[in-house]
Amino acid sequence: MKKSYIIFAAGIAMITSVNTYAQTDNTTKTGTAATAKSKSDPDVKAEQFVAALNLTDTAKASQVRAIIITHLTAVRDWHNNHPYTLVPAGLNPITGKTFTKADCQFIVDSTIPKTVHETLMAGLHQYLTNDQVEIILDKYTIGKVAFTMNGYKSIVPDMTPSEEAFILTNLKQAREQAIDYKNVEEISNVFKIYKTKIEDYFNNNGRNWKVMYKTYVDQVLAKKAAGKDAPAAEKE
Repeated sequence: MKKSYIIFAAGIAMITSVNTYAQTDNTTKTGTAATAKSKSDPDVKAEQFVAALNLTDTAKASQVRAIIITHLTAVRDWHNNHPYTLVPAGLNPITGKTFTKADCQFIVDSTIPKTVHETLMAGLHQYLTNDQVEIILDKYTIGKVAFTMNGYKSIVPDMTPSEEAFILTNLKQAREQAIDYKNVEEISNVFKIYKTKIEDYFNNNGRNWKVMYKTYVDQVLAKKAAGKDAPAAEKE
């Protein structure tokens, strides 16, 4: 009887030990998962943005990183705490169609306090040169200024200096406005607003945007049919 009790007690102890280990292991794994940060985390993005500057002054790099983290966090929190349902259902005055969820969310996100943007820009200009600030803004908007400009140059190969200057000015305005939006879709929406202005500019100054774009598309299709590489242009 005594021997059976000892075996039973040993079995209980082993089960308890295994369960304790399993709980500890699960807790460790859960803790690791909780502390792992996604690519969209403000800390991670700010680190990547500042790394592009190759700053040798660690104190300056730390200040710039903190400024960007504060801004990214404010943009994220505003987006997450202000759902699209805050915008009443209605019609888009341009298209006449009912606002989509994305439309409503864009409207809500556009109401973020101006001080969020102003604080970021003032902080960046305090520590960085104008060229360095542009690098940061390009990181925010995944290089859309250069990409879109290249697209316009492909579509309008005989672009004049004044046309190029107008386009670049508007794309940079789009870039700075777009940094206050949380995701790529909304950033693209901001650029579309300015692209419409650019295309209207062409139409109002002796060009026909639709004709130029159709000519470009026809050339791309012809090159594809001939088995040649076509130039990359903005397709949004």
